[in-house]
Amino acid sequence: MAATTTDTTPFGPFEWLVASRYLRPRRKEGLISVIAIFSFVGIMLGVMTLIVVMAVMNGFRHELYNKLLGINGHFTVSKFSEPFTDYDETAKRIANLPFVKSAMPLIEGQALFTNPAQAGSSVAVYVRGMRGADIATLQTQFTTGGLRGGTLEGFDQSGSIALGLRLANSLNVGVGDQVKLVTARGKSTIFGIKPNSKIYTVSSLFEVGMAQFDNSIAFLPLQEAQAFFELPGQANFIEVKVDDPERVKALSPAMRGAVGGHYVINDWMMRDASLLSVIDVERNTMFLILSLIVLVATLNIISGLMMMVKDKGRDIAILRTMGATPGAIMRIFLMNGASVGFAGTLAGFVLGVIICANLEAIRGFISWATGTAVFNGDVYLLTQLPVRMNPYETGAIVIGSFLMALLATIYPSWRASRLDPVEALRYE
Repeated sequence: MAATTTDTTPFGPFEWLVASRYLRPRRKEGLISVIAIFSFVGIMLGVMTLIVVMAVMNGFRHELYNKLLGINGHFTVSKFSEPFTDYDETAKRIANLPFVKSAMPLIEGQALFTNPAQAGSSVAVYVRGMRGADIATLQTQFTTGGLRGGTLEGFDQSGSIALGLRLANSLNVGVGDQVKLVTARGKSTIFGIKPNSKIYTVSSLFEVGMAQFDNSIAFLPLQEAQAFFELPGQANFIEVKVDDPERVKALSPAMRGAVGGHYVINDWMMRDASLLSVIDVERNTMFLILSLIVLVATLNIISGLMMMVKDKGRDIAILRTMGATPGAIMRIFLMNGASVGFAGTLAGFVLGVIICANLEAIRGFISWATGTAVFNGDVYLLTQLPVRMNPYETGAIVIGSFLMALLATIYPSWRASRLDPVEALRYE
């Protein structure tokens, strides 16, 4: 007469009761408990690290491109082989496009800054000639709390200069002080080229929040820059800002139609393609490498469950003789391993969110405790450690971690369900 079996309700109270008992091993099963703890801690640390690192990488990319695009714009329009004298008319045509937020003519050139009051103090910089109204449209901290001294009022007629805060500190100057601007372009004499030079009064100091700009960029009024760089009535190019920088490729035909065929149009994706590629590669590489932490932790679940199956062979045989089906045995061990994975994933998620919310304070504490500069702005371009959590990415990390832990339990659970109760009890 064949033995009868009574199938328990799948994932019902009985199966949860047995699984929870196995999660609390007795003293003689200490090694199994240690493996389970290591699995929990490994998954927790892996998920936490993934969440924090990806949030920092996302924040770094977002802040870096906000600063780059805030200063440099989304499109540049220039002429190839003739002076750009009709920049006003061209800028007006571009500004009439519905997706354009601003179109600003400017002059850009390299120069050497010196402090007349301090001999031997000089810094190489990029000088940008812009109208005061155009500077006010820059989507940076320059006009939203980044003005660290002075004012932009009357900038076009002032004949003064605006300096980045770090640049001013390196020259040891402030608002109201004078700086000397020298450029290699100048008049030809019998003794060679005589460089142009002029002394300007510092009218304002700004801080963009990106060391690359704060260290090396200064603003002159557009007409003053035209005179200094000997480009009367000309502009080097027009910088254009649009409402959606991610669509610059789709907007290029409309830009071309507005300006005609005698102009050269470049977009920010072409200009910063190498930087964008490097950041994306680093981000994806870090994700893959750190995912290995979670993978290794889930492998501990496999070894822990295999040892538990071997240790619980007698219990499994008794459950089978009492009527438990192979499916019930498999589900019991599946819930056992999945519980460790779920708990580790949840703990890692909570810790990751907490650390992301307080990362700048943690960075400051570590810098204070160790006496070293953690995330030096001169090296990483940004002055603060940026954090930007993507809910979809964070959700994918949590779900992926739990699924890996769940998959790791399948083989040991299957082995437990295939255990022959007669063989298991033969030597008991």
